[in-house]
Amino acid sequence: MISWENLKQNDDGLIPAIIRDYSTGEVLMLAYMNRESYEISLEKKLTCFYSRSRKSLWLKGETSGNYQKIVSITADCDMDTLLIDVIPEGPACHTGKYSCFFNKIEGESRFSLEDLYKLIQDRKENPKEGSYTTYLFEKGLDKILKKIGEESSEVIIGAKNSRDEAVYEISDLCYHVMVLMTELGITPDDIRNELRNRHVVDNKTKQEKMK
Repeated sequence: MISWENLKQNDDGLIPAIIRDYSTGEVLMLAYMNRESYEISLEKKLTCFYSRSRKSLWLKGETSGNYQKIVSITADCDMDTLLIDVIPEGPACHTGKYSCFFNKIEGESRFSLEDLYKLIQDRKENPKEGSYTTYLFEKGLDKILKKIGEESSEVIIGAKNSRDEAVYEISDLCYHVMVLMTELGITPDDIRNELRNRHVVDNKTKQEKMK
């Protein structure tokens, strides 16, 4: 455990903390900690910061309910900046945005499987005329399962042909699986936690019967 004395504070006795979503790796916000907020964060396993403008402590989520459960805290090589991985219970930004970093200046937008899941979820909650995703939700579970069966077969055929074709077909399968997940109320975190608990890399999760 790294104590406050081991960290290098600035002239105001503060240290910057970068807050990152543990599941997605996306940076959520930047805030500052003093000794008291640091110790409260360690004790409660919730992020607590020091407001430079109000000159006071603030436990993230105490007013809004958007708490940030701490998974890990890491100091950088100079011991003057913290990286805190959290499980957020709501938006990080006071504007209601998921992350405080949304004003793009240059470069392409980041895209992840979580982003795709959110888009699919939005189509279920807000149907759009002409949308294939909306069409699948309207047809229901049996249609979604049928498409997953078709896409699984195409992955096998594609993998036999070429790497590029396999990538294309696996992408189709991933999309349809996420449609199924949304239909059943399964989140990426549910899958991530299940895989983590299985130790899937080293242990078989299902035993095949000997023929």
